[in-house]
Amino acid sequence: MHSNEIRYFLAVANTGSLSAASKQLFVAVSAISRQIQQLEARMGATLFERHARGMVLNDAGQILENHVRKSMRDMEFAIAEIQGLKAVRRTVIRMACTDGPAFDLLPQMFARFRAINPGVMFYLNVVTASQIPEMVRSGDCDLALQFSLSPERGVDVLASYAAPVRMAMRPDHPLADAEVQLGDLHPYPLALNEQGSTIRQLFDLSCRMSGIFLEPALSCNRFSTLYDFMLSTPGAIVACSHYSVLFKARRDNLVIKSINIEQLSQRTLQLQTQAGRHRSAALSQFIDFICQQLETEGRAFIRDFAL
Repeated sequence: MHSNEIRYFLAVANTGSLSAASKQLFVAVSAISRQIQQLEARMGATLFERHARGMVLNDAGQILENHVRKSMRDMEFAIAEIQGLKAVRRTVIRMACTDGPAFDLLPQMFARFRAINPGVMFYLNVVTASQIPEMVRSGDCDLALQFSLSPERGVDVLASYAAPVRMAMRPDHPLADAEVQLGDLHPYPLALNEQGSTIRQLFDLSCRMSGIFLEPALSCNRFSTLYDFMLSTPGAIVACSHYSVLFKARRDNLVIKSINIEQLSQRTLQLQTQAGRHRSAALSQFIDFICQQLETEGRAFIRDFAL
């Protein structure tokens, strides 16, 4: 329901080049370039910074992109209302998250919310931390839940919770009854997230700052694998947020330890949405619900595990 100028503008903004937009739209590069030039002429301003390797939105282009995307969201929202999809009983909530929240936290949240609103359906997309901001900005998800180290452009943070790195272990672990320092982990098999994850960045930074070398026995991009390794391996320890094991820690009688290093406390668990996004009745209810649950269950976990 938008002109070719706007369609081509968004394609170039998303892909970063005329050639990539051409492949996406199956339209000649020259046609896309001509439409972009016409749009810039109508706006009375250039919309892109043109480089040898591509095109990047400038300030004027970002303003236009924000307004266009808001217009598209408003149209989708109007259609949804007309079709009766705003009602809580007939709503699908699309979420994106990183691997940690998908392991234990979100399945419990979905189950608890559906016990109150059984007609609400969820679609969960588990992706990397680098993919989530663009999914939020583009409207590919209604909500995102991820561990974050810094703010992102075009992303509204609805709620934020301290999520320091903890050490989880079986109750028969030799360190279960001790205060744990980073160097104490050296003799034991460590299960750590892959390189590049926020938790691994903070863990490796803490080791470098402390002059300690710790090599994981298992490195993986799936927390479920790390968790099962810890349960199955005598003496194993897995690094995680307490939010990643918010319910399973009690079920499996785990011991959770903190390490008093500043670098390990720099992450937050953030509930995110697209800036200016309309919210259905069900989405608003779920946001209130999950915020209340995270606050209440997080406090209870810290109290019960003496963190």
